[in-house]
Amino acid sequence: MISEEFLHYIWKYKLFNQFELTTTNHQAVEIQKVGAHNSDAGPDFFNAKLKVGDTLWAGNVEVHINASDWKKHHHHDDKAYDNIILHVLYDADEKIYRKSGEEIPTLELKNRIDKSVLENYSQFVKSKDWIPCEKQVNEVPPHILKITFDKLLLERLETKSKAITNSLSINQWNWEATFYEQMARNFGFKTNAEPFELLAKATPLLVLAKHKSSAFQVEALLFGQAGFLNQHYQDAYANKLQSEYVFLKQKFKLTSIDPHLWKFLRLRPMNFPTIRIAQFAHLIFKSNHLFSVIMETDTYADLKKNLSIEASEYWHTHYVFDKESKRSSKHLGHAAIHTIIINTIVPFIFIYGKQKNSEVHVERAIKFLEQTEKENNAIISKWKSIGIAAESAFDTQALLQLKNEYCTPKKCLNCSIGNYLLKKQ
Repeated sequence: MISEEFLHYIWKYKLFNQFELTTTNHQAVEIQKVGAHNSDAGPDFFNAKLKVGDTLWAGNVEVHINASDWKKHHHHDDKAYDNIILHVLYDADEKIYRKSGEEIPTLELKNRIDKSVLENYSQFVKSKDWIPCEKQVNEVPPHILKITFDKLLLERLETKSKAITNSLSINQWNWEATFYEQMARNFGFKTNAEPFELLAKATPLLVLAKHKSSAFQVEALLFGQAGFLNQHYQDAYANKLQSEYVFLKQKFKLTSIDPHLWKFLRLRPMNFPTIRIAQFAHLIFKSNHLFSVIMETDTYADLKKNLSIEASEYWHTHYVFDKESKRSSKHLGHAAIHTIIINTIVPFIFIYGKQKNSEVHVERAIKFLEQTEKENNAIISKWKSIGIAAESAFDTQALLQLKNEYCTPKKCLNCSIGNYLLKKQ
């Protein structure tokens, strides 16, 4: 079944027989410029340049499946469509006229579209596979994949940057405070992202900065603000934190978040929010002007070193307050570090480079992704099973963007891989 989107694609890339091209009134048509594709309201292609008969026209082109769609879409009542220089159709089922009574030049493509393109498109539309081109994707040349990955990676970074830009605007373009909030959110990973972000917003960075020289006070502030110090404990360390927090809470007039927001169920103990808060507290303690340090870090080794942190001594024998466990160092693992680099640090470096017109930072963000280990999840595993293997986080981020934004909604016409396979004989 032909869609209007498909006809847009056919016109945009001139994927039809142009030999002795004529209108339905038998006037010769010469396409000099198809025009700029318009995705908003109004004619489908702006500023086209065509020769119809002996007249050279510059203007807009409208594309429909059937000529009768003109009236169905109420274009005959819209002045914006009265100056169309060419009506491109799959089926010219009736004549269309301007308000003046003049017939609009019409080009019918029904018998001019390459059958192989039609068949390939039909297969994609009807496909029930994991991705529409699952059976053909391993035929795509490496250079096409590389071009596609480069484009997809930039798209994904731009998408992530929108959330950061929104937070920056709310924080009156305070980069340090916004980075602190986004880092906190990432320390919650998927399960506790929301309460971690609430914790950061309830505990201003300026308050933590006044006590950055004391790891204990930073921990007291964060655990107190998280709501974990609102009950009685047996452990001396927990009671000491509690006493310190009571003092700091009154000093800065703080209000803690609801402790019931935190989720422990079905989490491995190393991912308990108590452990992540203790690790985050150590990051705040050890890092003076963390945002500036990260922005100026130019080697991947140094970046990972800045994130190599562990919880304080108490947590080496605990996962929660008052319950002793077998001793183990609660350092931030490689997988967690990679997640933070991919989801927070790289997008921040990227948007910082964009905002400050610093190509160095934009390139650094991309370089860090190339040096970060590939992600391991169900989507990436499936890509590998159909012949598309990732080498780094650069590739996995591109593949996630491809699957979520193009393959699942079947936007094959907007995909470089889809374009290649559609045109393939």
